[in-house]
Amino acid sequence: MTEIKKIVLTGGPCAGKTTALVKIIEHFSSLGFKVFTIPEVPTMFTQAGMDYLTKNKDFFYEGEKATLEEQIGLENKFYRMAQTCKEPVIIVCDRGTMDISAYMSPEMWDSITKAVGTSTSELRSRYDAVFHLVSAADGAEQYYTLSTNAQRLEKPDAQGLAIARDLDKKVINAWSGHPHHRIINNHDDFNKKIQRVIYEISAVLGLPQPIENEGKYLVELTGEIPDCIESEITQTYLSADPGVEVRLRRRTWNGKTVIIHHTRTRISATEQIETERPISNNLYRSLMKQADPYRTTIRKNRKSFVWKGQSFELDTYKEPCRGLQILECKGVPSLPEDKFPPFIHVVKDITGNKDYYNYNMALKKPV
Repeated sequence: MTEIKKIVLTGGPCAGKTTALVKIIEHFSSLGFKVFTIPEVPTMFTQAGMDYLTKNKDFFYEGEKATLEEQIGLENKFYRMAQTCKEPVIIVCDRGTMDISAYMSPEMWDSITKAVGTSTSELRSRYDAVFHLVSAADGAEQYYTLSTNAQRLEKPDAQGLAIARDLDKKVINAWSGHPHHRIINNHDDFNKKIQRVIYEISAVLGLPQPIENEGKYLVELTGEIPDCIESEITQTYLSADPGVEVRLRRRTWNGKTVIIHHTRTRISATEQIETERPISNNLYRSLMKQADPYRTTIRKNRKSFVWKGQSFELDTYKEPCRGLQILECKGVPSLPEDKFPPFIHVVKDITGNKDYYNYNMALKKPV
């Protein structure tokens, strides 16, 4: 059977999706993959006469409903085509179904999904991974432009940048329940942003990846975090062969729960393979019987947020090391002092310090 992976490339206005799509096609085609790209449906509809800023509520409702139906229809058609291919396939959606929800009230979204015969949970589960490219309006304002999309409604002025940043956060929130949702930061060098996209897609495909350290710091939270996504995480390691880490991560937020089975296999001193898959409650309970007896379960509160184009995760531990706060700067090995949010006080740089790896922190201490 043909291996098919369907991913979403999304993000706020002027995030670099157009360039990323070109690089994805070039890179993975050269590796023997058949790459399908599904065009951005709202742009197609705008060019055809749809007005997403209309004050006519009925027109807006029917237009958004049609947008969702067309998105689902295109994805289904390309998936059927992919099933006929002999080589492995990547289907890349230029935005996905959940992006549509960011442009309307929760009540209207609920009405539209019911009318189409689907739900938020079903729509999220259509994809193997979601990669959100942060808008240039957040942390890379000098690169914000309309030249790559004449249909863009958010203009490159102070008001337009504020709207673009707000929309960027709404899109992140729309996809936040997906088990493989990754935020791709802005970088001083745009090529690094594109390289990160390639790296993350390669991980989804199970291709060997270089072992990279992300910036990690012991910190103290000194103020409120704006627009963060808060969740509770329970992480249990299973017994495994040497050189292999297997963990179950149960993440709960807003009354919803996702359970991920994660495997990390080191294949050399510099390379590893990581795989993730969502699992059911029943399988979770069964696999918990294989819990590593030498490691304790980790429980922590996580606050995920984006600050000036950089994605962060702040973990406050409950077990073990109660009260310990660790900040990860996603996608970068280090961060200059002036780039840290003002509500974070850095106590110590622990990047690459194995004592603070979750796998090692879970190790039970001798009595």
